[in-house]
Amino acid sequence: MESNYYTAKREDRQLLFITHLCQLLTFATGFGGLVVPLILWLIQRDKIVDMNEHGKAIVNFQLSLIVFYIVCIPLILFFGLGIIGWVLLCIAGFIYPIINAIRASNGEYPRYPLSLNFVS
Repeated sequence: MESNYYTAKREDRQLLFITHLCQLLTFATGFGGLVVPLILWLIQRDKIVDMNEHGKAIVNFQLSLIVFYIVCIPLILFFGLGIIGWVLLCIAGFIYPIINAIRASNGEYPRYPLSLNFVS
């Protein structure tokens, strides 16, 4: 049976804020920074205004960080450049979710630098 009713999306800036901050779970648990925002995005993308855009940005950023961390591993052999890369990635992985959580609470779109486009 097919339904033809329209379900309106609701605006929930608090959930967008929390979704961005969930990326910080990586620092607390070691793995939750991608999993929790991914689940929130998949469940709420059709129900919350702008959740699809924010979720894609978060997933792209987290996947980009993983790729950059992997690229830094062989660079450790070259004068320790990989360690510097890891430190910079840790700083970016901590600061940009906070900045974009604040932007989301103000109704703005997120901007993650050096984010590769895995999900479009």
